Amino acid sequence: MNAKMDSNVHASCRRGVFLALIGLTTAIFAAETPDLIFTNGRIVTVDAAFNIHDAMSVKAGMIQETGTGLEVMRLRGKGTRVMDLGGATVLPGLIDSHVHPRGALHEFDHEIPSMESISDVLGYIRSRAAVVPAGDWILLHQVFITRLRERRYPTRAELDSAAPNHPVRFSTGPDMMLNSAALRLAGIDRHYRLPDGNRGFVEVDPKTGEPSGLLRSVGGIVKVKSSTRSPNEAERYEWTLRLLRDYAKVGLTTVADKGANAGSIALYEKMLEAGDLPVRMRLSHTLGGTTSIESLRKNVAAIRDHPRTRPNPWLQIIGTKIWLDGGMLTGSAYLREPWGVSDIYGITDPDYRGVLNVPREQLLPMVREVVKAGLQFTAHVVGDGAVHTLLDVYEEVDKETPVRGTRPGFTHSNFMSEDSVKRAARLGAVHDIQPAWLYLDAATLQKQFGYDRLKWFQPLKSIFEAGGTAGGGSDHMQKIGSFRAVNPYNPFLGMWVTLKREPRWYEGALHPEQCLSREQAIRFYTINNARVLRFEDQIGSLEAGKRADFIVLDRDILSIPAAEVREIRVLQTWVDGRRIQPGK
Repeated sequence: MNAKMDSNVHASCRRGVFLALIGLTTAIFAAETPDLIFTNGRIVTVDAAFNIHDAMSVKAGMIQETGTGLEVMRLRGKGTRVMDLGGATVLPGLIDSHVHPRGALHEFDHEIPSMESISDVLGYIRSRAAVVPAGDWILLHQVFITRLRERRYPTRAELDSAAPNHPVRFSTGPDMMLNSAALRLAGIDRHYRLPDGNRGFVEVDPKTGEPSGLLRSVGGIVKVKSSTRSPNEAERYEWTLRLLRDYAKVGLTTVADKGANAGSIALYEKMLEAGDLPVRMRLSHTLGGTTSIESLRKNVAAIRDHPRTRPNPWLQIIGTKIWLDGGMLTGSAYLREPWGVSDIYGITDPDYRGVLNVPREQLLPMVREVVKAGLQFTAHVVGDGAVHTLLDVYEEVDKETPVRGTRPGFTHSNFMSEDSVKRAARLGAVHDIQPAWLYLDAATLQKQFGYDRLKWFQPLKSIFEAGGTAGGGSDHMQKIGSFRAVNPYNPFLGMWVTLKREPRWYEGALHPEQCLSREQAIRFYTINNARVLRFEDQIGSLEAGKRADFIVLDRDILSIPAAEVREIRVLQTWVDGRRIQPGK
C-alpha cells in the first residue's frame, strides 16, 4: 500500500469514527428526557422534504425530535413541561438577511411623518424651518422618489420656497437634492468640478448650465452639521434594544447587520454580555482601505482576526460589505443599458447608465483578499451592470481560490438576467433580496423602464429553478415599526409580495411567472436565509440537533388565502427553547 492510499484509509477510518460518535451522541440526546414538548400543532419543519408534524420536543435549547404526538410524548419525563398548541401553525424562526439597526435612532430627536407626496415633503421642511434656527441645516433622509405620487425629486426651487433661510438636503440613498443655500455652502456652481477620484455626478440644467441641485453618489463632498439631538451611549443602547425586540415581535429570530462597524459591534457585544440580546446577529463588516493593496490587506486581516469572527451562535462577523453601485430608488444603479432621459429621476444624458463606485481593477483584489481570508464578500449591487461586474470578478477569483465555501453574495441584485441567474447558481453565490421594494417601487420602475425591461426584476422563481439560493431581507434603515419603517421589515409582508407580485399603485401583477409557491416563500425567509448567512447547520429548519428557534402563528400560512398572508401575526417567538415574545 503506497503512502497516499495509506493516508486515505486512515482518513476514512477517522471519518467513520467521527460519524459513529456523532450518531452515538444523537442517540443519547434523543433518549434523554426533554425539557419541553409541544403537541397538537402544525409544525412546519422546512426540512428537505418539507415535512409537517404534530409534535416537537426540546432539550437544552435544541430540537430533540419532531413527529406524531404519540412518538414525541413517549419521551416525556417527570420534569417535562407539555404545551398544547391548540392546532396552531409553527414555523422555524424567521431570518432577515439585511438590516441596519442604527435605523432605531432615526426619530430620536423628533417623530418624522410618512410622506407620499411632494406636498408632504415640503410641509415637513416648512415645519422644521419654523423650529430650526435660520442658517442651520434641515436634513431629510430616505424619502424615496419612487414612493412619492409625483414620482420625482422636489426641485431646487421648491426646497427654496419651503425654507428660504436654511440650507436643505433631501437625501435618498446615495443621491441628494440641495436647495440654493446648500449649494452655496458647498461651493457648487456652474464652474464646479468634482474632486479627482469621485465617480459621481453633479446634474445641471441643460438650458442654463446651472446646477439643478441634484447630486449623484458624491460621497462626503457636502459637509453638513445637524442641529438635531444625538443620543448618548445609554440612549443608543435603549433605542437599539427596542428595535431588536420589535424584530422578535414579528417573528424574526436572526438578523444580519449588512454594514456593521466597530461602534455597532461594541454595542451588540454589550447587549450580549448583559443577556439582553433578543435575536441572533450575523454581521457583514464594512470594508475600507481601497486606495492601496497594502491598506486593503491590512483591513481584511483586521476583520479576519477580530474575536467576533470566531463561531458564536448569537453574535458573529461572517464577512465584509461594500457599496458597488447606486440605487434604483434614486436613479444611480449601474445598468447594462442606459436609463433613458427621465423626468422621474432628473436624468438628461441619454447615455447615462448609473454609477459604478468601485472600478473592476479595484474590485478584483478586494474580492481576492476576502475570499483568501475565508470570509464572505458581499456588495450592494442593484443594477444588472453591477451584478454582472461582480459576477465576472467572482468567476475570475474562483479560478485561483474556490469561492463556493465562502458564499459570495449579491446584496439586492434587483435587476438581473437569465445569464446571471444561472452563472450565480453554478458558482454557489447567494442573493439577499428585498421583496418590499417590488411592492413599494415597481409601479414607478414600470413607468420608467416599461414592462418588458422588468422581466428579470427580482426573478425569484428563476433563481429557485436554477438551483440558486436567494433569501429575504428588508434593508430596514429607519424608524421602529414593522410596517411604518422606511423599508418595512415585516416578513409576512415580504412573503405576500413573493406570492403575488402586486405593486402598490399598479393594476395587476408584475411578471407573475416569477411568483413563489407557499413552500418557497417560507424557505425564502428560513433555510435559504440561513444558507445566505452561512448558518444552516444550526438554524433555518426544525430538525433534531438544530437550535430551538421557532414561532407560533395566529393562522395557517399554508391554507389561508394569499391576500391574508401579510396580515399574519406572531403569537409567540422562541429562541434557544426560551420564549422571548411576548415577555422574556
